[in-house]
Amino acid sequence: MSRRRSLEVIEQAEFVTISELVRLSGNRYSTLKYYSEEGILPFEQEESRLTRRYHRESALQRLKEIQEYKEEGLSIQEIKTRLLDKQE
Repeated sequence: MSRRRSLEVIEQAEFVTISELVRLSGNRYSTLKYYSEEGILPFEQEESRLTRRYHRESALQRLKEIQEYKEEGLSIQEIKTRLLDKQE
């Protein structure tokens, strides 16, 4: 197992792991995994057995958008629809 990167290093990194994103965002691991599986939190993964990598800035921005939609009372399905409509 690799050594855990310091928060200072994570805050400067272009890509982060899901565990590092948990530390940056304050969201639970299970929540971020669910968002990833639902397709509303994009990640990169070169091969099926490799770690998912999240672009730090865009992932944090997306989490902020999701939180705003949740505060409006939208369901995950409604949030997914809004985010997909926004991409088109």
